[in-house]
Amino acid sequence: MTEIVDDSQPIEKILLIRMLSTADVCAIGLPVVRYFQQQHPHAELHFLTFGDGAKLMKMAVPSVKVQVLPNEQWPDDFFLALEAFLALAEDIVGESYSQIINLDTAFMPCFLARFLKDAHEPISGNLLSLSVQQLFDQVQKQTLKADYVNSPQAFMDSTFTTMYKWHSQWWQYGETPDGGYPEFYLKKCCGLVVDKLATDISVIPDKRLLKAQKNNKVVGLCFEQSEDGYLYPYQAELKKSLEQLGFTVWVEQDSKADIKLLLKMLAASDLLVCKAAGPRWYAQATSCPSLLISGASEPALLMPEFATDTVTPCLRHSGKTAAIGQADTLDCNCDKAADLVESIESIFEHLAEEAQGLNNG
Repeated sequence: MTEIVDDSQPIEKILLIRMLSTADVCAIGLPVVRYFQQQHPHAELHFLTFGDGAKLMKMAVPSVKVQVLPNEQWPDDFFLALEAFLALAEDIVGESYSQIINLDTAFMPCFLARFLKDAHEPISGNLLSLSVQQLFDQVQKQTLKADYVNSPQAFMDSTFTTMYKWHSQWWQYGETPDGGYPEFYLKKCCGLVVDKLATDISVIPDKRLLKAQKNNKVVGLCFEQSEDGYLYPYQAELKKSLEQLGFTVWVEQDSKADIKLLLKMLAASDLLVCKAAGPRWYAQATSCPSLLISGASEPALLMPEFATDTVTPCLRHSGKTAAIGQADTLDCNCDKAADLVESIESIFEHLAEEAQGLNNG
C-alpha cells in the first residue's frame, strides 16, 4: 500500500546541533541524524556543526541540510565567539523550526541553546543554566567566573532527564555499552531508544591500497592525535618493522588531512593502529578493525576491537615533561614497536581463525 502524504500540511523542520570535532560528528552526530530520520520520515532535517564535520555529514547523509557558523568562524576570543553565536541564533530564529535539539556539551552551543530558549524557540537538550540576561549582567559587571565557563558541570543544564549520568565516571560502574561513549551518551544520557547506532559511511575504497590488499595485509597508523596528551613515539620503527614482514603500511599524513581520503584509505585496510582519537571512529564507520594503543586513556570510552593495557602517562614523552628539557633522562613506558608487531600478527591470526570458523559453520 502506498502511503499518502498530505501536502497541504507544512513540512516539519527539525534542527539538530552537534558542533564538536569531525570525529565527534561521525560517532555521535551521524547516528543522531539517522535516528531522527527514522522517527520523523517526512521531516526536513537540518544539522548544525562546525568545520570538516559539515563535509563528513554531507558525504554520509546527502539528504540532510547542513549548516555551519557564518564564515565558518568560531573565534578563540570569548566575546567574539559570543557575537558569532548571536548572529547564528538570529539565522536559526528565521528558519521557524518545529523542533531544535542541542546535543552538544560545549559552552557556546549551550549558550546558543539558552538564547533560543529565552527567545521562546522550541528548544530541548543541553543549555546554559544562566539566562542570557544573567550572563550578560555578569559579563558587564566582570563577575563571570572562568570556572563557570570552563566546567560543563557548572554551566550546563538540560531537558534530558538523565544527563546527570554524563558527569560521572560511568565506565567504572555496571555494564559498559558495546558502542562505548557514543552509545552511553546517546542512550543513557539523551534518552535515544535505538538498538544499534548507525555510524556506517559508504565510500569507495582507495584504489592503490585495494590493489595492495590482494597480496598483503594493509595496516594504517594514525598517531597524529591523542586524548591522553602525548603521541606514540615509535611510529617510524613500527612502520619499518611491519613492512619488513610484508605488510603494506600507510600513515595518517598520507591522507593529507582530507577526511574523505582518510575514510577511503580505511575502507581498503585490514587494521587501524591508533591512539585514543578520532580515527578510531572513522575506522568503525568503514568497518575497519582497530588496535588501540591505550596509553593513559580508558579503552571503554572507545571500545575498539583490540587494545593494549592502559599505563600511567609516559614520563619521557608526555608534553609536560618534554617541555622542561629533561625528557631524555626519564623512563618510557610506551608500548614498544616489537611488542605491537607481535600483537598485530596475533590479531590477524585471530581474525583468520574467526573467518575460518564462520566458513565452516
